[in-house]
Amino acid sequence: MPVLDPQDPGQQGRAIISFDGVSKIFPSRKDSAEVKAVDNIDLVVPEGAIVGVIGKSGAGKSTLIRLINGLEQPTHGKVTVDGLDIGSLDEKALRQARRSIGMIFQHFNLLSSRTAFDNIALPLEIAGTPRKDIKGIVEPLLDMVGLADKRDRYPAELSGGQKQRVGIARALATKPKVLLSDEATSALDPETTAQIIALLKQINADLNLTILFITHEMSVVKKLAQRVAVMEGGQIIEQGTTYEIFSKPTHATTKRFVGEVTGGNVPEWLQSKLLADYAPGRQAVIRIAFTGADADEPVLSRLTRAYGVDFNIMHGQIEYVADHPFGTLIASVAAEPELQAKLIADLTATRNTVEHLGYVA
Repeated sequence: MPVLDPQDPGQQGRAIISFDGVSKIFPSRKDSAEVKAVDNIDLVVPEGAIVGVIGKSGAGKSTLIRLINGLEQPTHGKVTVDGLDIGSLDEKALRQARRSIGMIFQHFNLLSSRTAFDNIALPLEIAGTPRKDIKGIVEPLLDMVGLADKRDRYPAELSGGQKQRVGIARALATKPKVLLSDEATSALDPETTAQIIALLKQINADLNLTILFITHEMSVVKKLAQRVAVMEGGQIIEQGTTYEIFSKPTHATTKRFVGEVTGGNVPEWLQSKLLADYAPGRQAVIRIAFTGADADEPVLSRLTRAYGVDFNIMHGQIEYVADHPFGTLIASVAAEPELQAKLIADLTATRNTVEHLGYVA
């Protein structure tokens, strides 16, 4: 299991969620083999952190989140939430544990016959909270999510973003220690997604509330997560801080995810022109991931002056990931193999990641 590092910005606290050798196997059916949805996972979610789990459909993300709230039981291993072994709890103890685990959903899951106020109050009613106390809990939550003026509106009268805000407030009603998010932004437009991300970050900061979210959108991970776990085939294939994953991905699947939002993927028009071998007159094509202080420095201009070569920028972008500068460029340069090696060595010496992609005529 990963060790908590006090210098890691996503690992300041104790582990509030942990997976220890967890597998979930669904038995075979009449015409199909058994399915190992989660395969020997070790994962630590520190208290107060925002952790994103990303993977394509079928990667095992939804099963992983259902193991946390006890909707699924592990076939092997142990899932611990706030010190409780979720798989060992009886039904009564599990109901109690779920009060400390809030959940928000992709499609909101609001009751159409209840107002915003009453949807938020629902988990309190189920928990047996006295009616006289419910108003004092629900109204501050409506304020927190910016819906004080929508308290008496029904879901049909609310926009998608407003419905999700109701869902978030409802998830916070029982004062959970953990908030789980199941693709909570994938049904929203980009502007509303940005607003929900900002709200979740504010809730995390104000309440020190641990958030674990699953998504297939790397753009959401980039803006929201402090730490990332990448899933494929039921396994976690790579994990680390968001900046580590974006700046130095090691697995091919992670590289594809990262490239979708950083400009690192080779565009089709260039892929079709790449040649494998050097020949006189061909230019080397390199992909450079600029990290740290060099991300917004004129590195290629310096190399042009130092080596007397010209770079042709073919693709890329520069932005901020987890509040740190990060840039990806794909460039070509007319240089023989010996000079190519010197250029790549110079670039990597300043913490950049460089990959030689091939040649173009």
